[in-house]
Amino acid sequence: MQTNMQNLVFLLILLLLFACATTKPAVDAFASAENAIEAAVQAGAEEHSPVELRFAREKLAEAHKGMEYKQFDKAIYLIDQSEINSELALAKARAAIIRGKVTDLARENEILREEFESTFGKNFK
Repeated sequence: MQTNMQNLVFLLILLLLFACATTKPAVDAFASAENAIEAAVQAGAEEHSPVELRFAREKLAEAHKGMEYKQFDKAIYLIDQSEINSELALAKARAAIIRGKVTDLARENEILREEFESTFGKNFK
């Protein structure tokens, strides 16, 4: 009877240990984060959103360190943070580029309006 009880306690302890064990990040998790950073760079993040891009790179570097020390939960969290910062950098870069285009078009529109007024007068309708 005591042997059965010891076996049961042993099994419960093993189950608890396995339940608490952390899982490694997916094989492609680092590649996904690196691809997100590269997409942000290609979109102009180095010029338009350098802070967010730097954060993405730092988080990915910290995730690699977490893997070295077998801190898998921390690594997974940092990979996610890296991807989020990359997506933010990408969005900000695209927004900055679009804002620049809008500004250029507004200038062109103003030039056309001035030419129109000089040709036809301000009261022409």
